[in-house]
Amino acid sequence: MKILTLNAGSSSLKYQLIDMEGRNALASGNFERIGSDNSFVTHKVNGEKIKLQKAVKDHQEALEFVMSLLTDEKYNTIKSLKEIDAIGHRIVHGGAKYNQSVIIDEEVLETIKECSLLAPLHNPAAYKVIKACQSLIPDIPMVAVFDTAFHQTLPKERYLYPIPYKYYEKYGIRKYGFHGISHIYVSNRLSEIMGTPLEKLKVISCHIGQGASICAIEHGKSVEISMGLTPVGGVAMGSRSGDIDPSVITFLMKNENMTPDEMDTMLNNESGILRIIRSFC
Repeated sequence: MKILTLNAGSSSLKYQLIDMEGRNALASGNFERIGSDNSFVTHKVNGEKIKLQKAVKDHQEALEFVMSLLTDEKYNTIKSLKEIDAIGHRIVHGGAKYNQSVIIDEEVLETIKECSLLAPLHNPAAYKVIKACQSLIPDIPMVAVFDTAFHQTLPKERYLYPIPYKYYEKYGIRKYGFHGISHIYVSNRLSEIMGTPLEKLKVISCHIGQGASICAIEHGKSVEISMGLTPVGGVAMGSRSGDIDPSVITFLMKNENMTPDEMDTMLNNESGILRIIRSFC
């Protein structure tokens, strides 16, 4: 069985084709700067890393090019897309509806689309990639793996914010948490290494990268997570601010005449460790 995994970012598409029998990656890569004239893909196959310049306007074109690489005779990966048995999609936001991975149908697709309000940089891209897959390989089973699903075990007193309850009812504003896929893996791997059932462990899992989060896992269930409504919350990250005094936001918006979109860009792309480094250089 061959499984293709896809992870769509706002301007990127990571992929990996896995042979489940041998538990090895047949090919993998990352398409970056999607939507720009200088977009490119780094394709890894047969122990080689190949960088290819390819201008694509959207995620569908990027996916089509990735599929052409997988079936290219030069790389001898697969002869046809029909060799792919299933596709797994990493989805950033599933809201409060899903607490596990699910087979993608029209209802799931609609939920992913609705959650774009909460994850505007990632969910729209994932939606487009899923639709493109449906077009390129009709009827292939696809699974949505939600980053938020693992944290649906948070108790209500921890996921609700101390603001008027009507905003939770109206907009679903609450702590959702992210990096659930990573935290599940880390806690299960720790259980294997220690030789102790996960149900008997209390774990602090740290996901450290461009995005970062810290999760408290008790008896295999997430009970606290540093990220909140969106992936910008929690500890300071590569270019994301993490948690700051909320009044900083309203102060800057008033005194700098910043729009919500400008503030969102600042918090996600111009803050965090990036800002600290630039301050000292």
